[in-house]
Amino acid sequence: MFTGIITRVGRIERHLPLGTGTHHGLQLHVAAGADYLADVALGDSIAINGACMTVTSLDPAQGVFTVDVSAESLARTAGLDRPGPVNLEKALCLADRLGGHLVSGHVDGVGTVSRLAAMGESWNLCVLAPPALAKYLAYKGSITVNGVSLTINHVSDRADGCEISINLIPHTMQHTALGTLTVGAQVNLEVDMIARYVERMLSLVSPHHEHNP
Repeated sequence: MFTGIITRVGRIERHLPLGTGTHHGLQLHVAAGADYLADVALGDSIAINGACMTVTSLDPAQGVFTVDVSAESLARTAGLDRPGPVNLEKALCLADRLGGHLVSGHVDGVGTVSRLAAMGESWNLCVLAPPALAKYLAYKGSITVNGVSLTINHVSDRADGCEISINLIPHTMQHTALGTLTVGAQVNLEVDMIARYVERMLSLVSPHHEHNP
């Protein structure tokens, strides 16, 4: 489990194919900084741009670790198949503060940045989410964008999807990789876990159900 509070902006330095076929994934080499991996062990979970990955090797002194990403994960996420800055978050400990919201690290869909513009001291980020995620997105609801826990300020349903508007404060722009986004960039989205359970429960309610005291 995660909180959506980014603990470090790392960088995918290189990726190596895990095989020669299209069904093979990639091994990512991620630089996180010399002090970041002191409490990390083999097999630990680290979210990379919101996608939960397992540490397969690490060099704490150099601040570098590797993860193996399957072809299935690559097909359902964005930003893990090339070098560049990424948001990192270590798995949640039971004694940690829940500063964001409960995040599983399972990407629900890939959205597209439709706007990123300065607005006063902050920035306005708009993302077009896939139509299938529209029912989980609500005004003042939670959304995870590339692993960052954010609050939705506006929702607009469109024929091609659901556009959400988010306010990014300067701290978020400075301490996450969201500041490197451009219009047209693809981002990993994870909807609020509670919304998923509510949708599931409502879908199982029979219209003919009668309450018996």
